[in-house]
Amino acid sequence: VQLQASGGGLVQAGGSLRLSCAASGRTSSTYVMGWFRQAPGKEREVVGVISQSGAGIYYARSVKGRFTISRDNAKNMVYLQMTSLKPEDTAVYYCAADPRFTVSKDEYDYWGQGTLVTVSS
Repeated sequence: VQLQASGGGLVQAGGSLRLSCAASGRTSSTYVMGWFRQAPGKEREVVGVISQSGAGIYYARSVKGRFTISRDNAKNMVYLQMTSLKPEDTAVYYCAADPRFTVSKDEYDYWGQGTLVTVSS
C-alpha cells in the first residue's frame, strides 16, 4: 500500500488543521492506520492509531482531547483533525499502515512521506 500525507502548514497557537492520508494499492481497509510525528532532534512518536473498522482508537496522552483520528474506507482516506494546537505540536507528521493494532513505530511496514506542521506562538 502507498500512502500520501497532506494538509500540513503554518498555524497560530490555538488554531486547527486537518491532515489527510490517501492510501492506494491494496485496499486500505485491511490495515490499521497510525499517525506519527517527529519534531527536530527528537524521535518519531505515535500520535494516534485507528483500527480497520474505526471502532478501536488510541491517542497519545499529549494529544488526547485535542486531536481526532478518523477514516473513510470507501475513499481510502485517513484523517487527523488537530485543534487547540500548541507550539510543541510542531513536527513532521507521518501516516503509516500495518495489519496489526500497534502503537510502536518500529512495527509499521508502510509509511507516507510526511507533512510539516508548524505552530507559531
